[in-house]
Amino acid sequence: MLYFLATTPLTLVQVGAALTTAGLLALPVGPLVGGLVDRYGAKPILQAANLAQALGFAGYLLVDQTWQIAICAWLNSAGRAVSFSCYGATVTALAAPGQRERWFGLLGSVRNLGYALGGLLSAVAVSFDTHGAYAGIVIVNALSYVTAFVLMRTVPNVRPEAGQDAAGGWGRVLRDRRYLSLVAHQLCFAISLFALNIAIPVYAVDVLGLPGWTAGLVFTLNTLMVGFGQDVVLGWLSGRIRSRVLVAGHACFAAGYLLFLAADHVAALALAVGVVLLGAASYTFGEILGGPITSTVAAESAPDALRGRYLALNQLAVTVAGAVAPAALSGLLSTETAAIWLTLVGVSILGATLATTIGRVVPAAQSRIGGV
Repeated sequence: MLYFLATTPLTLVQVGAALTTAGLLALPVGPLVGGLVDRYGAKPILQAANLAQALGFAGYLLVDQTWQIAICAWLNSAGRAVSFSCYGATVTALAAPGQRERWFGLLGSVRNLGYALGGLLSAVAVSFDTHGAYAGIVIVNALSYVTAFVLMRTVPNVRPEAGQDAAGGWGRVLRDRRYLSLVAHQLCFAISLFALNIAIPVYAVDVLGLPGWTAGLVFTLNTLMVGFGQDVVLGWLSGRIRSRVLVAGHACFAAGYLLFLAADHVAALALAVGVVLLGAASYTFGEILGGPITSTVAAESAPDALRGRYLALNQLAVTVAGAVAPAALSGLLSTETAAIWLTLVGVSILGATLATTIGRVVPAAQSRIGGV
C-alpha cells in the first residue's frame, strides 16, 4: 500500500480497490490447482507459484494504473495461495510420521523470523522515503522468489504412487464430512491468526491511546516467541493428544482476548502496556500450540492420492479468513471496545468445540504428538 501511494498517482481508495479485487480473484486459484498437485506433484506447482510472484513484484516497478496493480497483485495473491496449498503436501511427503509437527513448527518459526527480518529491512528502506528505496524493496522481494525457485530445484517431487485410488475427485473431498469439520476448525483458527495484524495494533494505539511503539513490541514479542519457542514447546508436548492441545490453544487465544479487554479498564499507562503484552503472550501461546498441529492433522487426514485437493480446500479456509477479517474486525473495532474481543472469544469457543469434535471423528486428531 505504501509503495503504490509513493510511486503512483493513485489515491488510497484506488489502490485499496485494486488490492481487494486481486485478493478476491485469487480465492478460487488454490482449489483449482489441487487437482494438478495430485496429478503432477507439488514441486512443479510450487515452482510456478514462485515464478508468478517474482513476476508480480517485478511488475510493480512498471505500474501506474489501477488495473495494472490488480493484475500484478493477483499474481502475488494467487501465487501465495498456491504456495500454501502445496506447502502441506510437500512437508507431509518429505517428513516421516511422528516428525511432522516438529517440521511444520520449525518451518513456521523460520517463516516468522523471515517476516521479522523483512519487516525490519522494509522499515529501514521506507525511512529514506525515496523512489529508489521503495523500488529496492520490490526488487529484493522479486529476487527472493527467484532464489526460492532455485532452492526448490533440490527438493524431490513426490507424487502419488501409480494405482492409488483418486476416484471421486472433488466430489469425494466435499462429501467427506469429517474433513469438512476440520476445515471449519481451520477457519476459526485462521480468524484468530489475522487478529495480530489487523486488530491488536490498532486497538492498542488508536483505542487505548498507548504509545505507537507498543504495537512494535507486540509484533516483536510474537515473533521471538514463535521463532525461538516453537520447537521447545513441541518437545514438551510430545505424547499429548493432538485435539486436546488444539483446545488448549483456543483457550490461550480466549485468555489473550480477555486481557486485551481488561486493558481498557486500566488507568495507569505502564500497567496498560503490561496487560496488553501479557495478552499478546497468551495469544502467541495459542498460535504456538495450534499452528503445527493444525497443519499436521489437515495433511495426515487426507488420502495420498487426493492430498492436493484436500489441502487446497483447507487452505481456502485461511484465504477466506484473510479476505473477511479486515472488514469484519475493523467494523467491530469501530463499534465498542467489548464487541471485538467478546466476538473473538466466541470464535475461540467455537474453535475449541470443533477441536473436540474432530478429536472424536478424525483419527489424525486422536493421535499423539510425535507418534508417542
